[in-house]
Amino acid sequence: MGVSEDLLHLYDRMNARFGDLHWWPADGPFEVMVGAILTQNTAWTNVEKAIAALKQRRLLTPLALSRTDEATLAGIIRPSGYYNVKAKRLNAFVRFFLAEYGGSAEAMSAGEILPLREKLLGVPGVGPETADSILLFACRKPVFVSDAYTRRILLRHRLIPADADYHRIQNLFMANLPPDAALFNQFHALLVQTGKTFCRKTPQCAPCPLGTLPKDEGAVPLAGDGGGRPWS
Repeated sequence: MGVSEDLLHLYDRMNARFGDLHWWPADGPFEVMVGAILTQNTAWTNVEKAIAALKQRRLLTPLALSRTDEATLAGIIRPSGYYNVKAKRLNAFVRFFLAEYGGSAEAMSAGEILPLREKLLGVPGVGPETADSILLFACRKPVFVSDAYTRRILLRHRLIPADADYHRIQNLFMANLPPDAALFNQFHALLVQTGKTFCRKTPQCAPCPLGTLPKDEGAVPLAGDGGGRPWS
């Protein structure tokens, strides 16, 4: 099989097991943006608690957050962990969002992928995974989001080399699949669900929809995965 067929084979097996996962769970694009920052270095269950606390105080709007001082915000989002750092990052993002787009997700989504991504990466605390999460899940742009689960699954199934970085893994998907935001959304969600359920630190291979791991544990790259970013 070629690279595209290999990837779609993984997708089909996971999709048959889990079905549509309706990711990202949020009430609107701005909540996705906030969640993308809060989920850094923590479990989603902790993010849900922080989001609920913001909602309870009617603070989950750009304007309301911009009027909330950093110390107060840190206390509210405490369940997400690293709350002082994340309060600074949320404040920086909200300032950017209001200054550049007037707090409008629709205005942000109208931008082209590359310049929008570069702007997001210029916001303190926004790295590639956070920026791409905002692009895909909030702005509905066809940008694949790689994460630790993606890397673990691909590495264990010998689909990437051990030294593959974020952009190389991302490019594997974007260079070999149609530029479809819905496909990238569901594929990411399926990899997360498979990773959380089966591909743990100690893998549960027998019930996993992807089957057992190859006997040779050394990772090998798929032909044609390339490097860099396909939209550069």
